[in-house]
Amino acid sequence: MTYGISKHLEISGEYRDKLLRGEKRATIRVGRVPGARPGKVVYIHCGGYVYGKVRITNVRTKRVRDLTDEDAKLDGFENREELLKALRDHYPNLRDDDIVTIIEFEWVERFDEPILSEHLPYEGHDPIEIAKRALEEDIPLSSRDRELLELLVECGSIRKAAKALGGLGKRDVIRRAVRKAFRLLKSRGALKDL
Repeated sequence: MTYGISKHLEISGEYRDKLLRGEKRATIRVGRVPGARPGKVVYIHCGGYVYGKVRITNVRTKRVRDLTDEDAKLDGFENREELLKALRDHYPNLRDDDIVTIIEFEWVERFDEPILSEHLPYEGHDPIEIAKRALEEDIPLSSRDRELLELLVECGSIRKAAKALGGLGKRDVIRRAVRKAFRLLKSRGALKDL
């Protein structure tokens, strides 16, 4: 499954050092990536932390079989073979005729200290505290959202709650519930003392 890019670009933690040294200036995703467009500025996440902001400078699609050594170098690899091995590790069912999207980027801002990824989307508020407050307040949440927020409080992190739901792919389900709670709490001014 290909996820689109809204305000965030996630890179696997195994590439953190290459990213921070400037050796990784692109990421390659299987399929077409909605929302990836040149000029867009996004937060860059790696290994659970946000390291700053990058500007997308170029977006290209091509078939796996057409990837080159130059594509590999942009993505922080020595050559095409090394890139293909890494792609097949991440996407075991990858075929030579599959389309990939190459998203090139440049740093716009690097944070002095990395920020935990799960703190940034809520204007710096802790998602656990948002969940607790939302459960205390009389705000219009669905029973499913309440269950998700209760699970988040019980587990203590978005990652652990997602695993309890069946895997890390469930993080977006938890985050949606937190975002909804955050918006409702903010509209009522109920976040000022968090």
